Amino acid sequence: MRKINIFDTTLRDGEQSAGVNLNLHEKLEIAKQLERLNVDVMEAGFPAASEGDFQSVKQIAETIKNVSVTGLARAVQGDIDAAWEALKGGAEPRLHTFIATSPIHRKYKLRQTKEQVIQSAVDSVKYASKFFPIIQWSAEDASRTELDFLAKIIKEVIDAGANVINLPDTVGYGAPEEYGKMFTYVINNVPNIDKVILSTHCHDDLGMAVSNSLSAVEHGALQVEGTINGIGERAGNAALEEVAVALHIRQDFYQANTRLKLDEIKRTSDLVSKLTGMIVPSNKAVIGKNAFAHESGIHQDGVLKEKTTYEIITPELVGVKSNSMVLGKHSGRHAFRNRIVELGYSVDDGEINRVFKLFKDLADKKKEITDDDLVTLLVDEKVANVEDMYQLTSLQVQYGTNQIPTATITLTDREGNQIQEAATGSGSVEALYNTLERCFGISITLDDYRIQSVGAGRDALAEVFVKVRHNNAESSGRGSAQDVLEASARAYVNAVNRLLAVEKNKKLLEKVGV
Repeated sequence: MRKINIFDTTLRDGEQSAGVNLNLHEKLEIAKQLERLNVDVMEAGFPAASEGDFQSVKQIAETIKNVSVTGLARAVQGDIDAAWEALKGGAEPRLHTFIATSPIHRKYKLRQTKEQVIQSAVDSVKYASKFFPIIQWSAEDASRTELDFLAKIIKEVIDAGANVINLPDTVGYGAPEEYGKMFTYVINNVPNIDKVILSTHCHDDLGMAVSNSLSAVEHGALQVEGTINGIGERAGNAALEEVAVALHIRQDFYQANTRLKLDEIKRTSDLVSKLTGMIVPSNKAVIGKNAFAHESGIHQDGVLKEKTTYEIITPELVGVKSNSMVLGKHSGRHAFRNRIVELGYSVDDGEINRVFKLFKDLADKKKEITDDDLVTLLVDEKVANVEDMYQLTSLQVQYGTNQIPTATITLTDREGNQIQEAATGSGSVEALYNTLERCFGISITLDDYRIQSVGAGRDALAEVFVKVRHNNAESSGRGSAQDVLEASARAYVNAVNRLLAVEKNKKLLEKVGV
């Protein structure tokens, strides 16, 4: 039985999804959950991309102790230096460096000959080996690279000190059979290939990322890269939860498995979905809410007689609970804390006290508090930014079928000053957002607005995700509340606070000449 390493790039490639904008607190929460999931490698970001990315990678590397944390770097010394400074405090720092190898990338992007590409790759790996104990080298767009050239450059970077060789299907072009054969070719034609681990990294442009990843495993890959929920650039990456469960269920075929704690999959998926605002489709394999639902009468009859007739994955395998404990307004602090711990979250006394107060406030309005409610309250508290420039203090909305919707809102800034404005709109949400735009005093474009319930029932929490734009800068925000309009306002304030924080950081960097 071969051990397959899981390389998670949710915080790097996943965050590159259009509209996703995670702050440091949110990245740390996802990183801690990935550690609980037991991934082998966690790609925390691209340290040279920005000061924010650098600080995020640095803090994650210093916080996570049971997973190897890595960062991305181009074949440039400056990128490698930035990565080392960010990662050197980690338990097992490793570098992920790359260069494009395909003819189209060499000609139009790099404008380099084959020999120049090889030299750049070798130089970067040799330089990185002065610092990093583990170096992963990637041949960007490997699936569209000439096989003989691919074998040649791989041999050279292994001689230079690479420990892991990644062969990505960068644009999702490959078909499973040909992508798998590429790994076989490399194994048979690179004389020093036994010194490294082969890795696969697939994108889903043609819907074949998971199939291609599994084909690579069939043909010798010992590491699979991907993201939770398959998020990522364009159509996304290989969904790691699908790969891991496929290897587990079909051990008879693949003769391979991972060390993932599969019962942490659902919790990880929910957290990533909540913080990125990317909703998991109901029919999504492994973790969609319909994954274990049976509508057909024939299927229902079969499942009642013997589950395995139509259910090859049990809900419990991936952490879906069939009977979640329900808390209410009479539940005490001890039961509350125990349930938080059972859900897998580590919290200190200060966090418990703050979330318990939120729980009691919600319990006064909602008869039963479910696990989903608790997770929402907990995540909101954990990622709350104490440095937010504005807090929502109060709101009032007047609406009627024969009235013009009108909103009145009060915000409080960090100095304690209050701002109060009122405005109208063609609907209640538009009235809210017109009023908030007046409060902030800047022009804001709303690019996306989404709402969903947390759980079920008339008294369910509402969760709103928005994407806004100002001066060509984009930001996303989320908010939850029992009232839909309050959740909408909180999401908008959250998004604008992020925009203002980014602008403030830019001004600070410009001031010090960075």
